[in-house]
Amino acid sequence: MPQALTAPGAAPAPTLGTALTLLLATATGLAVASIYYVQPLLGLLSAQFGVGSAGIGLLPTVTQLGYGVAILLLSPLGDRFDRRRIILVKSGALVAALALAAVAPSFAALALASVVIGITATLAQDLVPAAATLAPEAERGRRVGQVMTGLLLGILLSRVASGGIAALAGWRAVYALAAVAVLAVMPLLWRGLPRFVPATQAGYGALLASMGRLWMQHAPLRRAAIAQGLLSVAFSAFWSTLALVLAGPDFAQGSAVAGAFGLAGAAGALAAPLAGGMADRRGPQAVIRVAALLVFLSFAVQALAPASLVLLVGVAVVFDLGVQAALVSHQSVIYSLDPASRSRLNAILVSSMFVGMASGAALGSALLAAFGWRAVPVLGAVAALGAIAITRSRGR
Repeated sequence: MPQALTAPGAAPAPTLGTALTLLLATATGLAVASIYYVQPLLGLLSAQFGVGSAGIGLLPTVTQLGYGVAILLLSPLGDRFDRRRIILVKSGALVAALALAAVAPSFAALALASVVIGITATLAQDLVPAAATLAPEAERGRRVGQVMTGLLLGILLSRVASGGIAALAGWRAVYALAAVAVLAVMPLLWRGLPRFVPATQAGYGALLASMGRLWMQHAPLRRAAIAQGLLSVAFSAFWSTLALVLAGPDFAQGSAVAGAFGLAGAAGALAAPLAGGMADRRGPQAVIRVAALLVFLSFAVQALAPASLVLLVGVAVVFDLGVQAALVSHQSVIYSLDPASRSRLNAILVSSMFVGMASGAALGSALLAAFGWRAVPVLGAVAALGAIAITRSRGR
């Protein structure tokens, strides 16, 4: 049987090694990818079910809504119950939801499956705190960075994989293969993860209420959440408008090029473990400041320079590197605040990112329609400047 952690936040023996880190990174990537598979499939799904563009757009909306609500309402349970059991239950539920999507006979059934996919994909937000708990303190930033690389690659490459599989085998194959992939890692998680001793015995209501207390108690948490939320505004504004910008007269590129940009973003995401290692050695604040500056400079250059596809690729690499380096470093900050509250601390940080992502998508689309594509990098630069200001703040 898996060994239990002997104390809240303590590292088990053996501690988090390379094989388990790879497993957690893979599982995290597969979980978070589940909420993005639908995006390249909307045209096929619209034709399949005879639903117009407004109606079919509900699918990614309800998926993201389920994910966002579950982060706040379910992720904190990782501090109250054995996190291993939560991970295994959510994995099984995610497999079932993906399988339901694969065989959905109607749009309503697919919409229901999409909601459940969003809820259970928060498995990713249980795996990351698990890695932080298992990792030795001296390696926590690097190990969490490696797991975050899996999450970020899942986000960035899911659209590429979904579009390619759908072109070869149809949209149902996307969900079927996704279910098989999550199912394949479940036995490995069952064998590889230890049992986690609950960090608190508080009831569910008290657990949720304590998140407000954590927010008020820890100024570093507030700074991390606000700064990462602002960087998420920049991140989302770019990616949510990219296809429209590329299709415009300045670039005249199709959807295939837009999908391939996920590979450019993935190149930046691969720097996450390096950022985590630097945070371990030099402290996370130094990494956060450099990362936010990279995001600002990349968007400022894009706003001022002549239109260029090569420049756009370079911007995607650099600002993704900055956003992900800041995220890993912010996680290093918050996980050190209160080992018994890591799931709740992570839920607060990720919720702020979710708000930032939603705001960035809305603002980016509105600015693109009103002022043209250069308004989007201006938004990104302004948001990054706000993040820089927050990171330099020492107010309580």
